[in-house]
Amino acid sequence: MELTVYNISGEDTGRKVKLNNDIFEVEPNDHTIYLDVKQYLANQRQGTHKAKERGEIKGSTRKIKKQKGTGTARVGSIKSPILRGGGRIFGPRPRDYHFKLNKKVKRLARKSVLSYKAKENKIIILEDFSFDKPKTKDFLAIKNNLKIKDKKITFILAESDKNLYLSSRNVKHSNIVLVSELSSYELMNSSSILFLESSLAKLDEIFNK
Repeated sequence: MELTVYNISGEDTGRKVKLNNDIFEVEPNDHTIYLDVKQYLANQRQGTHKAKERGEIKGSTRKIKKQKGTGTARVGSIKSPILRGGGRIFGPRPRDYHFKLNKKVKRLARKSVLSYKAKENKIIILEDFSFDKPKTKDFLAIKNNLKIKDKKITFILAESDKNLYLSSRNVKHSNIVLVSELSSYELMNSSSILFLESSLAKLDEIFNK
C-alpha cells in the first residue's frame, strides 16, 4: 500500500511512501486487540480501593442486647455488617490488576489495529518537521490544514520532541506518542493516525525484531 506524503500546510509533496505489508496489511485478529486493550486499561487502575470490614471498625465489642426474649434477631456486636455503621461484607481490598501478555500477542494486536486503520484510510503521512518553540497555534494550524481539526488524533513520532509535545498538550483530542510506546487502545481510540516519515522506519525496526 502506498500513501501520499503531506507537509504541515496540508499540501501534497508529490512523494509517496510504501507501507510495510507485514504491518499494515495483516489479517486482523480481534481477540488479540481485546486482550491488549484489556491489559492497557487494567494497568491504568491503581487498585487502592479499600472498605473497612467488621474487624476494622472502631466501636464497642460488648453484646448490645440479651440473647433471648426480645422477639428480634440475635445481635452480638454493634460492628455487625447488618447494622448501620457496621463493617462491610466482602468489601474491596487493595489489589494489583496487572496481568502478563506475551510480546507476540501485543505485536499482533497493534498490527491488526494498524491494518484496520489503513483499510479505513485513516492513516496520514507527514514529512518530518520541528517547531522552533512551543506554540499551540501552530499545532492547531496543522490540524486545520489536514482537515482533522475536530477529530481525535494520535501523532506518532520516532523520537521525543519536547516543543511538539508542549504545543499539543492543551489541544483536545490530540495525543503525541513515540513508536516504541504504541498501544492498541490509543490507536483504536483515534479517528486519524499521523505518522512522521521517520517514524515509519522506526516502526519497521521495532516490529521486525
